[in-house]
Formats: sequence, structure tokens, C-alpha cells
Amino acid sequence: MAAGLSTGEDGRTRCGWCGSDPAYQRYHDAEWGRPVTDDRRLFEKLCLEGFQSGLSWLTILRKRENFRTGFAAFEIEKVARFGARDVERLLGDAGIVRHRGKIESTINNAKRALELQQEFGSLARFFWAHEPPEEERPRTVDWPTLLTMGQTPASVRLSKALRGRGFSFVGPTTAYAFMQAMGLVNDHVEGCHVRKEIEAARKIFRRPRGTTR
Repeated sequence: MAAGLSTGEDGRTRCGWCGSDPAYQRYHDAEWGRPVTDDRRLFEKLCLEGFQSGLSWLTILRKRENFRTGFAAFEIEKVARFGARDVERLLGDAGIVRHRGKIESTINNAKRALELQQEFGSLARFFWAHEPPEEERPRTVDWPTLLTMGQTPASVRLSKALRGRGFSFVGPTTAYAFMQAMGLVNDHVEGCHVRKEIEAARKIFRRPRGTTR
């Protein structure tokens, strides 16, 4: 089998990073890499990628429902109104990652997300404007490349744009993981059973108005 692939008990060949954990496999098959335009989902993913820093995504995935409960389902306007009591409440919540800096960052980023919506009309329009141009997209994806990339010119640009608007915990590596998950790139490895499906979905995907492919 090619590097970076694994075959599950169901006989399906997947990107090797999702291993044999059923929750990870479901996330890989149903979510990772599929184009997203919903602002709430985009905001949630950006925040959870920040929480993942220094941890595995599986750790965050297993706690995702707890995060959603603690952060008002990541409704941007609600999170933007969180105050000191909410920070203390979340620091006492054993169901999430209790990191003061990341909790306060999420609240800050909600406020900045509202500003982005006012500036661009939606988060989706802003993020999809950072989809890598054709000349930056690899024709094929291999596992060694993914292991060493960590960031790309497009993710550096996205990180810089976010930090320039006051966002935090949005470095280039976090920005790249966000782009992979939200479908701005298709980084499923060649041979993965959903790679072609997602590439087809990207071809018919209607990007938000005001963005170009």
C-alpha cells in the first residue's frame, strides 16, 4: 500500500492519519476537506484548531460536543458577548481543554469575526478569497509532503490577514489545518477513497460572491 494510506476493517482505504478510530474515520469520510461556506462552522473550526495547538485533533474531536455546549454552539454573536464569568465557567469545565489563553482567544476571535462579517459580508467570503491560486495547488498529494508542509504560502497569507485584524492563535500551521479541513484545498492522499469525490465536489462548489477561484 502507498505511503500515507491505511485500510480499515470496512475495507476502505483512507488517509493514514485517521487510523482505526471510528470517530476519526467518520470525520475523515464525512467532513475533512469538504467545502464549507457556513459562517458558524467556519468560526467553530478556526477556534477548535486554536485549541488543538500542542494536542492531537482526535483529542479535540472527542471533546467537540462539550466545546459546542460550553461556547454556545459557536454562535458568533453569543460568544462575542462572553465575559469574565464565562471564562471562569469554562476554566471549570473538565469536558473541554481548560487553557485560559485559548478560551480568551476564542472570545476575542468572535469579536473579530463580527468585524470581518461587517467588512466582507460573511466569513465565508473572506476565507474563500484565500483559496490557493491554481499555480500553488499540487497535482497530487503524498504523505511525506503533507508531513513536512505544515504551512503553505496561502496559509501564511491567511494567517497574516487574520492576525492583522486582531485574531489570535491563528499561526500559519493552524491556518493550513483550517484550510485543509474546510475544503479550501483537497489534501486527501492519492488512493484515499474520498479524494476523487471531494475533488468533484470542489469543481461544482459555488464559491461565495466576490471571490475567485
